[in-house]
Amino acid sequence: MTRKPSKTAVPSAIRAGAKGPVPARSDEVPASNRATRAAERRAAIVEAAMDEFIARGFAATRLDDIAKRAGVAKGTIYLHFKDKESMFEELVRTVIVPVVTRLTTLPPPTGTVRELVETFAGNFLKEVIGTRRGDLVRLIVAEGPRFPSVADFYYREVVSRGIAAMRALIELGIARGEIREKDLARYPQILVAPAMIAVIWQSLFARHAPLDAQEMLRVHLDLIFGERRTT
Repeated sequence: MTRKPSKTAVPSAIRAGAKGPVPARSDEVPASNRATRAAERRAAIVEAAMDEFIARGFAATRLDDIAKRAGVAKGTIYLHFKDKESMFEELVRTVIVPVVTRLTTLPPPTGTVRELVETFAGNFLKEVIGTRRGDLVRLIVAEGPRFPSVADFYYREVVSRGIAAMRALIELGIARGEIREKDLARYPQILVAPAMIAVIWQSLFARHAPLDAQEMLRVHLDLIFGERRTT
């Protein structure tokens, strides 16, 4: 007696009469591909969030608008972020924190402290002034008082690192005799004040009175270190 072949032994493509390969089910897609697509969607959401936050401000930005700009369903956002605040935090981690980490990782002090400060502040001006990072900083300055948790996060992730780096440079300058005012170590914010002024000035008053941030920085450092000697 001839046994009939088991259905499970027949390829699905033949059973369906398919002429080409059968598309893989979602659960058959390699995990690496799924992870790549998820990372791409997350990046697209963060990029769209940055555009929306800059254009509308933190308070007025809606998740619906972010989803539309990113080309995803609103529900997809909740697969990656629990709310608008966590999305903004991810934006800071992605866009600003790497820059701060790079800027505050200063090389061994082979030159003068002033040269190190000039390098730090110069790179800050180049990577923040006139860029969307500067727009984010201005957004935090403008709306931080209304959203203290956002301001607190930015302080922990960005400001505290910058202050610690500046205080270390000031203390080194005092120890070397380059900085005479020892109380400056208590207020490291003074050292980088021109950079913050430039960020705010750029958006508010630059069209009325363009600001040479580099030259302002030079004058500021002359007040702290004394005029640079020319040979």
